This record gives sequence, structure tokens and C-alpha cells, in this order.
Amino acid sequence: MSDASRLTKAQIPGLKDDATINVDQWGVAHIRASNLHDLFVAQGWNAARDRLWQIDTARKRGLGLLARDFGPGYLEQDRAARLLLYRGDMAAEWRAYGQDSEEICTAFASGINAYVDACNAGSIALPPEFLLLGHRPEHWKAEDVVRVRTHSLTRNASSELLRSKVMAAAGIELGAKLDMLRKDLSHGIVPKPVEGFDPAIMTDRVLRDFNLAISPATFSKERLAATLDEAALWTTVAPTGDIVRASFEEGSNNWAISAEKTTTGRPILALDPHRTHSLPSIRYVVHLTMPGLDVIGAGEPMVPGISMGHNGKIAFGLTIFGADQEDVYVYQTKKDDPDQYAYADDWEQVETITETIPVKGYPDQKVELKFTRHGPIIYQDEKNHRAFGLRTVWMDAGMAPYMASLSVMKATNYTEYSSALEGWGCPSVNHIYADTANTIAWKPSGATPVRNNWDGLLPVPGDGRFEWNGYLSPQSGPLEINPSRGFIATANAMNVPVAWTASNPAIGYEWLDSSRHDTLHNELSRSEPISLEDCVALQSSTRSPIAVRVLKRVKRVFGNDNNEQAWRLLQNWDGDLAAHSAPAAIFEIWFSKHLGPLVARLEGAAPEIIPLLMPFDAPSIASWLEKAPDSPEIAKALRQSLRDAWTEYTALGEGGAANPPWGSIHRLHLRHPLQALTDKEWSTGPIALGGSSSTLNYATYRLNDFSVISGPSVRMVIDVGAWDNSFFVNNPGQSGLPDSPHYIDLLKPWHAGDPVPLSYSEEQIDRVTTVTILLSA
Repeated sequence: MSDASRLTKAQIPGLKDDATINVDQWGVAHIRASNLHDLFVAQGWNAARDRLWQIDTARKRGLGLLARDFGPGYLEQDRAARLLLYRGDMAAEWRAYGQDSEEICTAFASGINAYVDACNAGSIALPPEFLLLGHRPEHWKAEDVVRVRTHSLTRNASSELLRSKVMAAAGIELGAKLDMLRKDLSHGIVPKPVEGFDPAIMTDRVLRDFNLAISPATFSKERLAATLDEAALWTTVAPTGDIVRASFEEGSNNWAISAEKTTTGRPILALDPHRTHSLPSIRYVVHLTMPGLDVIGAGEPMVPGISMGHNGKIAFGLTIFGADQEDVYVYQTKKDDPDQYAYADDWEQVETITETIPVKGYPDQKVELKFTRHGPIIYQDEKNHRAFGLRTVWMDAGMAPYMASLSVMKATNYTEYSSALEGWGCPSVNHIYADTANTIAWKPSGATPVRNNWDGLLPVPGDGRFEWNGYLSPQSGPLEINPSRGFIATANAMNVPVAWTASNPAIGYEWLDSSRHDTLHNELSRSEPISLEDCVALQSSTRSPIAVRVLKRVKRVFGNDNNEQAWRLLQNWDGDLAAHSAPAAIFEIWFSKHLGPLVARLEGAAPEIIPLLMPFDAPSIASWLEKAPDSPEIAKALRQSLRDAWTEYTALGEGGAANPPWGSIHRLHLRHPLQALTDKEWSTGPIALGGSSSTLNYATYRLNDFSVISGPSVRMVIDVGAWDNSFFVNNPGQSGLPDSPHYIDLLKPWHAGDPVPLSYSEEQIDRVTTVTILLSA
């Protein structure tokens, strides 16, 4: 503890010994305990200290308990959430995460509960959100940590629905072709409905409950005031397109560089997971120390341990890997008994579970939850004798998001690390690794269903013909150790080696734009040594390979034509989507809102189909343009589309400003979920950002107003072996308390691409500690 730090004390019943929390000047809690139980009690208590309202709301949303606090406007979301809870054997669940997982989660929940008790007793102030809404935090059980699955990033149920709708509207062959403009598919596959499935039966109602369950809780005066008669009105949290987009926009970058290629002479590991931006941040950075364990990094605040960071011996990170972990099933139900469905040559009985949902201001409401052998029934169409079900890896033991990190973070070498990953279920991720022995590795992990007789790209009949043949064996998946190029880099692109694909089941066909992957490989392949600062700069890069590709192609049409105002801006532009760049603004407007629809029309899309394809798949549009002939028709269409984009662009300048830069319209609004209910300023002002989905500095946006949706939450650059040289930033800050100095204090360094130290050694922690909390029984 430094002389300048402030000392506070807290009592936590059940601690075996004293523990300490040193909070540094950037809000990172360095927790030290003498045993495993106390360490995770302290982590739970600390999670509540910084993020109580966030984790309390997340728990209630996941368990289907929102209506008890907030009324009938949340009843349907509660019912939907309960459909997707883990309901299996808890003994198998705990075994999946390691022998001490139940002990860890029990301790973690105990720590949260101790903080809740102190709040309820008045010895610690309740966060202001509870006072504003007039409700209170609740106690946790250990199983609450793992039964909630809806914050996992699995896929591709929503994409199956959209693909079906495109095929129903355009026909099977044309629909398959047009849908490639929405989401390109790998391995040259062309989706086709299996026998017995008609895409025309798919409507948005099929996935309404699924979308409700995975959506965050929203708060408005109208929703909070809803009556029981109005409960059914609160069933659409976000349009289907936003849900689908989110599932394909929450990616990441990471890379590990061998010591031979770095200026430090040590490996470097860098990571920046991309998620939907939120306030407070979806991630939380914490340092956990006890005898035999000294780990620092980021995780989700409602989950014990960390999922990315280092432990003084190994460093590890992750990005989403494109395994297809979901399927929509369509069942034929009995005409005189909708609770029986055709399976094989017989009828099976639907399992019905009746639960009671408490509702604020009203009597408890009974709901029926129905399940087939594959999982929950998410919509029943009794008129047409159909039911729609979801099979997802969530329903199996060992699939709680990130929980396998409890084993990963304890590994001290590659063998132990690889063994720990065998228990990784959700989400499917590219794990990367670097250690002090100069081993770097890539080992994608996650439950990958094996489909022997269909591709998983469209719904299938649930009559027994289309069943998962277990999961791909963790030992048989692809991997790479110490490649000769001297680095490993992943960014959600299709990166499964061709040789492995040739003799193994398909992992999935839907991957993200390879632009970021390609940028990383190009930059890291250079012959000059790479520094920590180079890695920091890479994370902030806004150069777009898509823009470079498109401009190279359209120069054949526009040449040196200076009559087009937009082209005068674009013709010598380098493709850098910097926030201060006017060419970046006109390009993104043109590409995202005009070129995509143009290509779709030229491919035969009717006007009503184009909205189903938006946002368009960037590499698909770029590839189409590159392959398109130099015909007068296409040249004319390209010119007109650029004029249309220019008209839209010039109308966007604030106060009539000419040539507004990209950052003036491409802005991040970090809005507190309760901002509409309070006069206090709990949100940030608009933040001008560069980038797009094709840049390392990832920044996807809504098409209607270009506001930023997702991007890096946490960034880290880790100097493997000289740990105190490492950097991090967590947008916008570590704390979820609006009055905390750490609520938005990291927003400026995050925005500037100027991360702060990730202190690890006792000596360095002592120098930067501002508050020390002594915990005792």
C-alpha cells in the first residue's frame, strides 16, 4: 500500500482469513487472499462493489425474474428467458468445469450476497439505479452463475430465419444467390432446403422468443407502467435485423508474436474483443492472487475468474470462431393434440413445465414452457399444425459461457493449457497462447455439432432425419504451434486449414469479413521487429482493405473525371477510415447504403427483398464489383449510385458544413440504460470514431444514422515475461457507478488509442494503488 492510498475496511462473514483489494489509479482491483475460497468470495464482493446493478439486472434477465421488480412489461421476456435456461443435471455441470468449480461459484455468490446484505442493512449505499427504480438487489446461488446461457455468442438460428425469408421471397435458387450478398458462405457451399422443409413457413414470430431471451433488459416509462393486459405488447425488443447483425458483429482481433520477431526479445500477445458497446462496459479487468495462482485480465463481471489475460507464466486470448452451434427444427404436430409431434414412425409427447412468474403489482402468473427432445419450443402454430423448436449447445452440461476459463487460467504451460481447453463449450473461440518459454499457439475450441446429412444453414424437419452426431472431439480439432512465420493472428475469418477441412466434418460456413485477418497477417509478416507500441497502433488502425479494393475497381469507371464532386474526394484517398476524413464519410455512405442495393438489384433482387439483405456482406459486394464486366450499364449505375450517395452525404453536414468528416456522423453514444428516467447525466456525449467492420479498429454502425453499435471493449497488449510493461484499456471505465471516478475515466485513453499500464508485480501495484480495502470476517 502506497503512502498516498486511502484505507477502508469491510467485514464479510464466512471469510477464513483476511483479504485485501488494492484499487489502482485506473480502477483495476488487485485482489489478494490466502486461499481459494476467500479469493473468490472477495472477487464476488468486488464485482458487486463496482457493478452491482449491472450484474443484478443480468441475473434477473437470465433467470426470468425481471417482472418481479419491474412489472408486466417484462413478463414475456421472463417467459422467453426461462425457455433457454440450463435444466440438466448440476453434478454433470460442475464436473465439466473442473473439480473446484462449484466451490468457486459458491464462494463468488457468497461474496456478492455479503455486499447485498451490507446494502440492505444500510452500511453500504445502494447504487443509484436501485433508488431510481425502487427495487433491491437479490441474493445469488452458485448455480445462477452457470444456468444462465443467453449471454453466450452462439450462432446461427437468426441467420437461418433470414435465409429462409429471402428464399421464400425470391425463390430457392435466386434466394440462395442473393443471400450470399448478406452473408457469404465458405467452402463454396450453396444452401438448399432439405426434403420436407418449405422456407415460406418461416416468419419473424418463429424467433421472437429467442430474440427476447437474448436481448438486454430495456427501460422506459411506458414499459415500466405497462399493465397485465398490455404484457403481450412488450415482445419485440429489437427488429430481427438488429439481432442477426449483432450475432455477426461481435468479433475480435488477437495475435501472438514469437520472441524472434519482437523488439523486446520476448513474445507479445495482443487482444481486443469486440462486443456491443454498453455503459457500463460488458467487460471487467481484475487481478486475482493467492498461493499458486496470480492471474490478471478481463472477463464478464457476473462470471468468476478471467477469460483473457495472463498468469505470470502464460498469456491467453480469444476471438469468436465460426462454429455453427444452433439449429431450428420444424415439427408436424397432431391435428387433435398439438402436444404430440411426429418423430421417426411415431408420435412423441411434448414435455411441459409449468412455472410461476412473480409480477410486480399483480398476482403471480403461471406460464407453460414446452420442450421437445431437441430443446425448447419457441413458437407453436396450432392452425397449421406446426411447432418450431431450437436446438442449441446451451442446453447441454458444460456449456455455460466462459466457465472453462476457470481451468484455462490456472495452466502453467502449453500441455496444461491444451488440456484445459478440452472442456471449453461456449462460445466457440479461437484461443491463442504465448508463454515465457517462447511457445505460441492457436487452438480453436468450443462445442461443434457434427451434422452428417445437412449443412445447418436452413431449418430442418424435427422428425428424426436430421440429428447431431455428437460433437467434434476436442483432440481432433485444428491447431497450430510455433508456426515458421513467427506469429499467430485471428480475426473471426475462415481460418481452418484446407488440409484439415478435407478430412473432417464442417465446423461452419458463416464467417466474418477476412479484411482484419488479412491486415494482421500483412502487418505481422514484415521483416522489421515488432514492438509493443506497434501492437497498440495496430489495434487503432482504421485502414480499410475493402475501401482499397473497391476504389481500385471503380477507378476503371471514373478515371480522372473531376466533374463528379464525390469522386474528386475519393480518387486519391488511401482507404483510411479516420474520424477526420471526409472521403471516409462519402465512401461508407456509398458502400453501405448505395453500392450494396445496386449490386442486389443487378442480381435480380426485388425492392422488398433488399431490406432482408441489409447490412450487406462487405467482401461479397467488393468481390462482385471486382468480377463485374466493364459494361456501359454497370458504369452508368455506379455513377448514379455515387451521385445518390453524394446527395445523402451533403445533407448530413451539421450547420451546413461542407464535406463533413466520417467522425461527425459515425459516432458512439454510450447511453446508460436508465438515462431516459433520470435528469442526472449518466451517459456520455457523442464520440467521433473512425473505422468500420473491415478495420482493425472495429466500429460497426446502424445504417439509419451511422451510430456505432459494436467494437473493442477491452484492449490488451501483453509483454510476455516482463509483465509490468503490458497495457490495457476498458471502455469507458471499470466502475458501473455513475458517481465513481472510474465510471468513464478510461474513455479518453480508449478513444485516443493510448492504453494505460496493466500493473502486475507487487512493487508496481503498490506504486499505483489509490484505495486499499481490507476484508475480514
